[in-house]
Amino acid sequence: MTQTLSPRRGLMLLISSPSGAGKTSLSRRLVADHADLELSVSATTRAPRPGEEDGREYHFVDRPTFDAMVEADAFLEWANVHEHRYGSPKAPVMTALEGGRDVLFDIDWQGAAQIAEKAPADVVRVFILPPTMAELSRRLHARAQDHEDVIQRRLGRAYGEIERAVDYDYVIINDDYDRAFADLAHIYHAERLKRLRNPGLSRLIQGLLDEPI
Repeated sequence: MTQTLSPRRGLMLLISSPSGAGKTSLSRRLVADHADLELSVSATTRAPRPGEEDGREYHFVDRPTFDAMVEADAFLEWANVHEHRYGSPKAPVMTALEGGRDVLFDIDWQGAAQIAEKAPADVVRVFILPPTMAELSRRLHARAQDHEDVIQRRLGRAYGEIERAVDYDYVIINDDYDRAFADLAHIYHAERLKRLRNPGLSRLIQGLLDEPI
């Protein structure tokens, strides 16, 4: 008789990098390629931008609602950013994990540290590094999304962000996009197979030991 496993517990995949190192493009591709992986949607007090939809890019809430969620410990992490508040709602993530689904966070190191402190057993942290600072600068300029002063601020912050890579479980150097993506996918697949995330394994192992030859 074939043994079946009970649903595995999901994991939180936290991906961080300095701006321009590639975490967002790698994250979106990983989510697109894996049906059991979903992207965490943050709550924010800022107004929607043209083309944004509530529940897709963000959950848009007013400041009193956000503050009430903070008081109720309803966030895995939250922060003030440019006069607005952003946070990762806890309830939908915990529901996903309990149902065996995984949640990816495209997140800075401060947010990753908050989540890892609250739920260390459920967290896998991956840091994406650029091959050189010169290449990071080239990528930021090639995006043509920011003024030069903004790019210089991003590059200045990158040094402090890169220092935090030592706190992560895995570090990927994104010098070749396809290879970096393959490395990220391998990490994700291996972490899904960890024994502690698959509680049904104990029953399966005992069933094999009890089975006569």
